[in-house]
Amino acid sequence: MCMDQLTIGKLAKQAGVGIQTVRFYERQGLIQKPPKRGGFHYYRSEDAKRIRFIKRAQEVGFTLREVQELLDLRIQSTATCGDVKHKTDEKITEVEAKIRDLHRIKRSLKQLSEACVRQEESASQCPVLDCFEDGRTCDVRKTKKR
Repeated sequence: MCMDQLTIGKLAKQAGVGIQTVRFYERQGLIQKPPKRGGFHYYRSEDAKRIRFIKRAQEVGFTLREVQELLDLRIQSTATCGDVKHKTDEKITEVEAKIRDLHRIKRSLKQLSEACVRQEESASQCPVLDCFEDGRTCDVRKTKKR
């Protein structure tokens, strides 16, 4: 068997993923399932390269839909590096927005944590749980006075 005839297990190993990941990518249309030959699907080493591309793009935050768009750009004759840069800049903007949201969440959690001044009190009297139950923003100054 030549290097371009990889069973799914060998493909997964070469790509550094599990077999289920390969199957998932097939279902998502990110890689094509080759036809059976002799009872097996034989993949090309190019498929392992593609899977590594997908995994690396995911690691830096691209969704599978965005990964597909990047893969499409690679094969479009009219696509430019500027097109890829644009997608990357869009992802940076999205990540920056998420970071702002995470900072806001952190501030809210710190406020909630500060509301727990009597840690020995029953959980049924916990001001943090009260805030979640009431569905309102808690004012730490008010909850401390309980």
